[in-house]
Amino acid sequence: MILLKPPGARAMLALAHGAGAGMRHPFLENLSAALAAESIATLRYEFPYMELGNKRIDPAPVLEARVREAVRAAAGEGLPLFAGGKSMGGRMTSQAQAREPLPGVLGIVFFGFPLHAPRKPASGRAEHLARVELPILFLQGTRDDLASLDLLRPIVEKLPRATLHVIDGADHSFRMLKRSGRSDGEVIAELARVTAGWMFS
Repeated sequence: MILLKPPGARAMLALAHGAGAGMRHPFLENLSAALAAESIATLRYEFPYMELGNKRIDPAPVLEARVREAVRAAAGEGLPLFAGGKSMGGRMTSQAQAREPLPGVLGIVFFGFPLHAPRKPASGRAEHLARVELPILFLQGTRDDLASLDLLRPIVEKLPRATLHVIDGADHSFRMLKRSGRSDGEVIAELARVTAGWMFS
């Protein structure tokens, strides 16, 4: 686990990685730094398969158990507590919450919710969200091929405590096309700024 706790931190986010990259991936490192600049501490952690260098993803119960371990560790910092992650990491966080509430967690943040497989629109992965009785923040790009906004928007609208923030031109990894004129760093700063505004509102 990697703790980044800036002076004067106002909140803590237990932050999980996506399916294909661990907690030291540049996106998560840069996101954690941007969140720190917004007075949000992060505790990054890895799922067992990633720790062992395996390509085969652990079964959901194993992933959800690791989410609970990380949340307990993050709670020890004594800050208002949130949880979430990139892609699969966020989905496993919400599945764990739906199965049994994560103690002390005030809300869940999705940095790119993986609603379906690439170019295979479906909504089954979101069925559990109706059982997540917490505020939820969805941060999604318009070019995300794992989450058609035409499918995601109605799902979010039906969730009483959900917020959707769309980043125009971003893909599932929040990368931008060069012609957009926006850098990856600017997008990550926006993710952190929106997350802070949501947490502290």
